[in-house]
Amino acid sequence: MSAPDLETLLANAARLALVVIGLLALIAALEYARMILAPVFLAVVIGLMFGPLSDRIERFGIPTWISALGVVALFLSLIAMTATAFAVPLSDWMDKLPDIWARLQSQLTTWKGLVASFGGMQEELRSALGQSTGMKVDVDSTSPVESAVYFAPAFMAQVILFLASMYFFIATRQQFRETVLSLCPTAALRQSARRIFNDVEARVSRYLLSITAVNIGLGISVSLALWAIGVPSPMLWGLLAGALNYVIYIGPAVMALLLTGVGLATSDTTAGILAPPLVFLTLNLIEAQFATPAVLGRTMTLNPFVVLLAIALWIWLWGPVGGFIAVPSLLIVETVLINILPLRELEEMPPGTSAPG
Repeated sequence: MSAPDLETLLANAARLALVVIGLLALIAALEYARMILAPVFLAVVIGLMFGPLSDRIERFGIPTWISALGVVALFLSLIAMTATAFAVPLSDWMDKLPDIWARLQSQLTTWKGLVASFGGMQEELRSALGQSTGMKVDVDSTSPVESAVYFAPAFMAQVILFLASMYFFIATRQQFRETVLSLCPTAALRQSARRIFNDVEARVSRYLLSITAVNIGLGISVSLALWAIGVPSPMLWGLLAGALNYVIYIGPAVMALLLTGVGLATSDTTAGILAPPLVFLTLNLIEAQFATPAVLGRTMTLNPFVVLLAIALWIWLWGPVGGFIAVPSLLIVETVLINILPLRELEEMPPGTSAPG
């Protein structure tokens, strides 16, 4: 290898190392500033979803601050309605918890032999390795009330930060856009920045509104199907199925596990235990393979493996909030890259032509 080739290789390796270090620093910063950045990022994503609605309100001559306040009030009303719908069936299930636990214990008695066998294998393995068979138990002396008192102020602060960020983002996003465009030194750069703003808002808004419509349909279908097979509180499980479906892949898996537990708690037969999760998985398969592609079209053109990695990363960083914003964040990144990289020009070129340069 010649000296120029070695220098080029080292330069590329140095650039790659800087990129990796920068990504690690960004991930660490996102995790460290979770209490502040998570509600702000969530507010921006929700604001992008409701931004077009605010624009339509302003076309009637209504001031921006009133339209933004109306959108926030509408969002809070939707959340309150959803929470109310959850509250009644959840209270019923809370009252049934002792009976459910007793039924689960009776259902799981058949697994005692398997558990005992596994425990014996574990003891033998520890003895063979010369390890102590004793188990160390750490007792947490913190009561649920103390935990609630400790976390309640932080949670309320995040809620207030989220609502304030959502309001000011919707109310000032046009001014922010014009400020960024005014800082662009050339007309071409201003056009590219304007296209990025428009495409990001259009794609994120369309995705969230479309997936919300799909999730509402899925929730209604799950509720009706579970009601038809006699599962208690079908409305609760339908609402939960629609809410968890925002976190693709992981949400449906969690819902299937929950319905398996419902089947264990409410049925004595294998068919009765498996019926709720199988009904849900069937409806989810129909939604994922037919309904969602038909509604979203080309909006959702992301690689499924990249989507799964993004969801895992964001849930690890920010929990449920991260799971919700994972796909919109990917859409934002993809839209920016499409507009700033030469890929857009190559896609728009007629077949048979070569790239300039």
